[in-house]
Amino acid sequence: MMVRGKTVIEKIESTTSRQVTFSKRKSGLFKKAKELGILCDAQVGIVLFSNTGRLYEYSNSNSGTKSIIERYQKVKEGQQFMSASDEAKLWQAEGERLRQQLHNLQDNHRQLLGHNLSGLGLEDLKGLESQLEISLHNIRLTKDQLMIDEIEKSNKKGILVHQENMELHKKLNIIRDDYVVLQNKLNEQTELNGGITSSSTNYNFIAPEDVNSFDLKLSLPQHAESDDDQPESPTLGRF
Repeated sequence: MMVRGKTVIEKIESTTSRQVTFSKRKSGLFKKAKELGILCDAQVGIVLFSNTGRLYEYSNSNSGTKSIIERYQKVKEGQQFMSASDEAKLWQAEGERLRQQLHNLQDNHRQLLGHNLSGLGLEDLKGLESQLEISLHNIRLTKDQLMIDEIEKSNKKGILVHQENMELHKKLNIIRDDYVVLQNKLNEQTELNGGITSSSTNYNFIAPEDVNSFDLKLSLPQHAESDDDQPESPTLGRF
């Protein structure tokens, strides 16, 4: 998809391009002025001169652009010659209008809370009820969306915890398998050592409770009949 570049606002040097752009922009300007007058019920007047001196004008007034210009001149002159007292009255009226607007908003707020309903008619109460239903509907939608978001977060956390548990189970199984292998090797080594001991001199290793210090005793091979005068087994040095 091609991206349209930003138009640089500067004088168009080409005469042909300038005339084409003027015609398009003029039509767009008059169209927007017409829409503004319809949408906002405003009086709109445009006076436009081309670079060749040609006049173009637009007005949504029945009497044309001239009446709008005259109205403009009267308002402009009135503003220039407005006295301080007139200006003060103007601002006073504007302040009164804003106070009345604030009072209406406060009354509407109290009525939404269920207060000051005695002076309302049936249509007013229906309208108030409709506003409350719309507000309640919007509140429920927002609450439901928040609950859905929280559930999704909880589900994601549950999936992550499940994955971590699976990884821990895998590691535990690996450790258990390694332990079984080591245990088998130890058993094989023990059986092998037992066979060697049975066919050779019997050495008894006595491990004391203190693993840091133990006595190593060496005994002679056992015979069926032992001599009472046989000397005791020598004791090797302490380790």
